[in-house]
Amino acid sequence: MRIKWRLRMAAAQREVWTGTELRRLLADKAGLEMSAASVSALFTKEPTQIKMTTLIALCTALQCTPDDLFEIDTTPVERPAEPPIRPAPTQRQAVNARGRSLPPI
Repeated sequence: MRIKWRLRMAAAQREVWTGTELRRLLADKAGLEMSAASVSALFTKEPTQIKMTTLIALCTALQCTPDDLFEIDTTPVERPAEPPIRPAPTQRQAVNARGRSLPPI
């Protein structure tokens, strides 16, 4: 499952073009004071996690739902085949590059 962050699109649809405008909107409409750096990070980067209070504030300020902020791709991801597990070498197989046996483990 992949999630695409669409905050900029949701903000643009509401004519919010900068982090400064979004920061002011969050404070005025949702009562959430965020640093300029935090709002800028939300606006320009795809977060790996987001607080529920921040998500609610974004939805309140932009008058949208979480569906407007995220695009979720539920297409199954193909996993590469795992290499077969090799059994641990037996005492006789534990020989170093010079042909000498290794001490017991």
